Amino acid sequence: MNKPLLHKLELLNNLHKDTKQLWGKMSAQHMVEHLILAVRMSSGKLNVGCFNPPEKIPTLKRFLMSGRPLPKGFINPLIGEGLLPLKHNNLEEAKLVLEKELEDYYQYFKEHPDATLVNPTFGELNKNEWDVFHEKHFTHHLGQFGINQ
Repeated sequence: MNKPLLHKLELLNNLHKDTKQLWGKMSAQHMVEHLILAVRMSSGKLNVGCFNPPEKIPTLKRFLMSGRPLPKGFINPLIGEGLLPLKHNNLEEAKLVLEKELEDYYQYFKEHPDATLVNPTFGELNKNEWDVFHEKHFTHHLGQFGINQ
């Protein structure tokens, strides 16, 4: 099975607990744990619903599927202005959990190829749409720490 997001994990080797963000409030570990939550949503392990009204979803999906990057400074309505408490003992543990969650994501869609799952911003997404979301989301947050190449 093609697993294009796994190459993003290699970039995380350049992320250390003292890596400073170029923008935003998240520490390196906060960012990895944030990615873990997003991947869990895309494998059916976490459903927080969608905060956008149905009439906005088509426009948002067009944005998602475009080549435009995610905007800097976006305040996630599910989190607000602050940061979520850290769940893992350290950054290295969080990276391992993220790797496992990505494997679970690919396994979920191998077993449920026609599934759609709710993204809190973009609504119901299929596997291709989730892949696009994760590519943009990972690129966005890795770029936050200057490791998007």
